[in-house]
Amino acid sequence: MNTKTKRIITLIFTGIASGMVILSGIMKLTGSIDVVKTLTNAGVGPYISLLGIMEIGFTALFIYPKTMKLGFIFLCCYFAGAMAAELSHGGPLTGAIFVMVLIWVSAFLRDKTVFLPSAMQGQV
Repeated sequence: MNTKTKRIITLIFTGIASGMVILSGIMKLTGSIDVVKTLTNAGVGPYISLLGIMEIGFTALFIYPKTMKLGFIFLCCYFAGAMAAELSHGGPLTGAIFVMVLIWVSAFLRDKTVFLPSAMQGQV
């Protein structure tokens, strides 16, 4: 695969993953009725705005190249918590898992050292 193709694929994965998370954060901040209802039923109603700010902030860290690894860690922790909340309330895991997979693929394409030790970079 040539460099230009890899860059386009990386941008597509990063754009889709980041766009989904930012859209979710915006929906929380604007008080979307469905989102408010779902999160209130999950017991996190008072924190909806904070969750939206966290999603947007973590995604901004993930998009910016110098803070991508930190944003990746924060997003993984955030969506692991989302999966735990879904499990504890009998909800579907598909949404959180799908976004998490996109974030992982995007992070791997952008910087393999997120997953592999830097010593192995010459071997990959």
